[in-house]
Amino acid sequence: MNDEEERIQKLLEQAIAPTRGKLQCDLWPKMLDRLATPAVAAVPWFDWALLAAVILLLLLAPRSVPLLLYHL
Repeated sequence: MNDEEERIQKLLEQAIAPTRGKLQCDLWPKMLDRLATPAVAAVPWFDWALLAAVILLLLLAPRSVPLLLYHL
C-alpha cells in the first residue's frame, strides 16, 4: 500500500470503534417475526382533510377536473 492508503486505513480504524462484546441473541428470528406481522397503517388526519378538500373542489367547481388530473 502506498502512504495515502495507509493514512486512510488508520483514519478509518480510528473513526470506527471496534465492537465490544457479543450479541445477546440471534437477531434473524426476531426479524422474521417482525416481517410476518402485518403492518397497520393509520391514515393521518391531514390526508383525510386533503381528500375532503379535493372532493369539495370537484363538487363546487367541476371544470377543475382537468387541472387536478394534470397534477396527478
